[in-house]
Amino acid sequence: MAADVRPPYDPELAAALAVVGDQLPPTVTPDMIEMMRAAPTTAPIEELLKGRNITHREVTIPGYQGFGTTMSIFAREDHDAAGLGVYHTHGGGMIIGDRFTGMEIQLEWVERFDAVCVSVEYRLAPEFPDPYLTEDCYAGLVWTAGHADELGIDPGRLIIAGASAGGGLAAGTALLARDRQGPRLAGQVLMCPMLDDRNTTVSSHQFVRIGVWDRGSNETGWSAYLGERCGTGDVSIYAAPSRATDLSGLPPTFIDVGSAEVFRDEAVAYASLIWADGGVAELHVWPGGFHGYELMAPQSQLAQVSKQVRNDWVARLFRS
Repeated sequence: MAADVRPPYDPELAAALAVVGDQLPPTVTPDMIEMMRAAPTTAPIEELLKGRNITHREVTIPGYQGFGTTMSIFAREDHDAAGLGVYHTHGGGMIIGDRFTGMEIQLEWVERFDAVCVSVEYRLAPEFPDPYLTEDCYAGLVWTAGHADELGIDPGRLIIAGASAGGGLAAGTALLARDRQGPRLAGQVLMCPMLDDRNTTVSSHQFVRIGVWDRGSNETGWSAYLGERCGTGDVSIYAAPSRATDLSGLPPTFIDVGSAEVFRDEAVAYASLIWADGGVAELHVWPGGFHGYELMAPQSQLAQVSKQVRNDWVARLFRS
């Protein structure tokens, strides 16, 4: 396969990517981590909440190994009945971002479905390597499920959702919940998930120094989290869910990904294994979508369509 053979970008998204490309490096290298953390990659939460009928409060819980983990809780001001709960694990390649990264999607669910969203501030690599991130996320999930009544969440309607690294962490947390007989999740939403540290798929070779979060960036993120174990046989399924050989017993799963991004093939493989093991999964590979296009080009037709399809899945999950 020639290195320059790859699916084309959606024309509307290609125009948006040309603008974004002036602001983001195609390849994130380890020496850029500190600089990227200092940059305003996430809109202030006050800005995201402006004009919305949504309350925000924070709690600190005793997390993994007793660490004080900050959790942000979002609910409609008129929320008064236990209903949908959304546990959010944010994206950022495991090396950047915070609990507000990508919250636009979950805030819409709070408004549309009267959901209560809990977003966890997990620690970041490389300062905190495997298993800190997944264990932080799992500790937050256990707390959320244990406090469902006071949060206004129906314990039978709690889902986990994340994008990019957050999608991988959501998948790993769901596997931990299954294997530890922890909280029973009603669903998992994995958006362009970062699942496989091995970087051996066709799509991982198609996007090199092009787009958003290319092959080199993926190597940076996974190496920060796993160190010398990255790509070896000594990686757990909870850190890299694509390592799992048994995906039975998971909740109904929604997976979406762009056709023009590194994570395409691992997302397809993950859905395929869920089906092979008798599970329920809905998979969408959006033609011409680059990584993170929905947040970077929210007004594009593809972003609007993919958002609507995902929202419809969440709505349909709880009508059944």
